[in-house]
Amino acid sequence: MIRRGLVASISDTTIWRWLDEDAIKPWTHRSWIFPRDPEFGPKASRVLDLYAGEWEGRPLRSDEFVISADEKTSIQARIRRHPTIAANSRHAMLVEFEYERGGALQYLAAWDVHRARLFGRCEPSTGIEPFDRLVSQVMTTEPYRSARRVFWVLDNGSSHRGQASVRRLTEAHPRLVPVHLPIHASWLNQVEVYFSILERKVLTPPDAVSLEELAARILAFQANHEDLAVPFEWRFTRADLTRLLERLATQDSGRLSEAA
Repeated sequence: MIRRGLVASISDTTIWRWLDEDAIKPWTHRSWIFPRDPEFGPKASRVLDLYAGEWEGRPLRSDEFVISADEKTSIQARIRRHPTIAANSRHAMLVEFEYERGGALQYLAAWDVHRARLFGRCEPSTGIEPFDRLVSQVMTTEPYRSARRVFWVLDNGSSHRGQASVRRLTEAHPRLVPVHLPIHASWLNQVEVYFSILERKVLTPPDAVSLEELAARILAFQANHEDLAVPFEWRFTRADLTRLLERLATQDSGRLSEAA
């Protein structure tokens, strides 16, 4: 348009608006990964069955529970040079750019899928011992202590993966049934939904005057959230999983054909 003499100049804002409205946006991208766990379907199906209140084709009994657990790691305490100013009708939240690092903590949480009960603890590091403390925190509390079975949905983190973790957890808690997710399937772990809520409402921006204050704020939010929480409305089913895997298989075959 400039070259043709139709306009003398075009503002950056106008160019950005044109590009943003265009159907093809080459400057944007989305990451993806094909499931590489050969047992992705069966493993994911077991978890989805538990969310639907079933195990091996039978409904869960009233004394059987489903826990989703994981670790949110490296939560930093950033000590701002000047306090953050809350948003109001005149301006957005104002966050000082400069800060000192006050260390980091790890937050471990366990979510009762069907009863919206929440357990959590802050630890200086992750590992087998901190995770086992979370497990004991749950398994020594009623009704889990006297339950028939307590299913624990777990990812493949180093503190709770593989058969070694299965033996360790079941020897310490015979009523516990570990159920591991497929690799790269954290989106099937319901506690991650809670972590995203925590991130938005408590940890953005990650301000704190100390690690102790940060831990107290996290645990206070946990207690308040449990008072108000209801079970997540989980809509992704076995049928959805089947359609997803079929679509990925078709895409993978097409990609291989193009490469050949």
